[in-house]
Amino acid sequence: MTENTQAPERLILAAAAEGSLDEAQDSLDELEQLVETAGGVVIEKVIQSRDAAHPATYLGSGKIQELRDRIRELGATGVVCDDELTPAQMKNLEDELNVKVLDRTLVILDIFAARASSREGKIQVELAQLRYRATRLVGMRDELSRLGGGIGTRGPGETKLESDRRVIHRRIGVLKAELEDVKRHREVTRKQRGRRNIPVAAIVGYTNAGKSTLLNALTGSDILAEDKLFATLDPTTRNYVLPDGEEVLLTDTVGFIRKLPHHLVDAFRSTLEEAKYADVIIHVVDASSPQREQQMETVYRTLQDLGTGGQPVITLFNKTDRVNVPSRLFDPHAEDALRISAKTGAGLDTFGIVLGNILRERKLYIEKIIPYAEAGKVQLIRKTGQLTGIRYEDDGIHIEAYVPPETAGRL
Repeated sequence: MTENTQAPERLILAAAAEGSLDEAQDSLDELEQLVETAGGVVIEKVIQSRDAAHPATYLGSGKIQELRDRIRELGATGVVCDDELTPAQMKNLEDELNVKVLDRTLVILDIFAARASSREGKIQVELAQLRYRATRLVGMRDELSRLGGGIGTRGPGETKLESDRRVIHRRIGVLKAELEDVKRHREVTRKQRGRRNIPVAAIVGYTNAGKSTLLNALTGSDILAEDKLFATLDPTTRNYVLPDGEEVLLTDTVGFIRKLPHHLVDAFRSTLEEAKYADVIIHVVDASSPQREQQMETVYRTLQDLGTGGQPVITLFNKTDRVNVPSRLFDPHAEDALRISAKTGAGLDTFGIVLGNILRERKLYIEKIIPYAEAGKVQLIRKTGQLTGIRYEDDGIHIEAYVPPETAGRL
């Protein structure tokens, strides 16, 4: 999808449905949002119910003939399939249809390429693109140049690559080394946070659930927040002050999506692992989405693949200011579930209290008299713990608080 004066590409979406037709339709609707986010126009959607995708052409011969007729009638410029195609399937479909054929993975890679802005994001996107192409070198040397992007060609990894496997793998090696440097820097930053004893909460959720809007509402930030899939790509960390004065670091993460390409999961693992090392996971759900149950399942499955586990989860059913939100919303995996609207601010005060209560359970209760000469320790308590009582007496400052074990040792 190009960002110039050229007309947007007119695309037909196709799916080989191995399960429920309703699920296939939901997945195609989501693919339509992906295509529109990337700048294309969807003019038709077709589904073929099959026991399994055709190994050579993805779709059967009858559906391919139907597609050929619809391409001619509607003037379509390409077809997007709702799964990751093998090189043979993509080539055979193009030969049969005489138009460009893309798969879901290429569209997502195209969007990520357009969204990446930080050095880490660009490295991760290019690495994912190269890994995708490396699996498609055999028998596709003449076609490799057209794999420069999805709908259009752009982004940090979209320069024309030589079709030599050795050249591509050498570049992959360079990018992996650069990503390791970034990962080491991230680990150093994480250890520094640990020494400061400031708890970290990772904001996770399905793409376009409202994670960036929530971070802006809680911290007063101005991170880009749009009603689009993958509107923000680079992770962001901001300070959030709880109602009792304790500081918490909130980290926004990359949005999840069904059929998230494994190339992206591998490339973005260091970014996604912010959730693995967080003290609390904040799971944001679009309460107005009819597919919220499936989206929640996708999020938990991805978190499991990343090796998270044991942290308490707070689920925030967001966008409750919209119509068609059910009266009962439930998440069996969460410590607590709240109805909020990050846009209007409804429910955010309650969220701050709930988060504070969960963090308090991990702290030690102390009663202590601090000499006035060491009054700076009160600020340490406010920053790393929860000060529940303070009195200024002749013999010193009487405090009651919940603090991390490390802070208790320093006191």
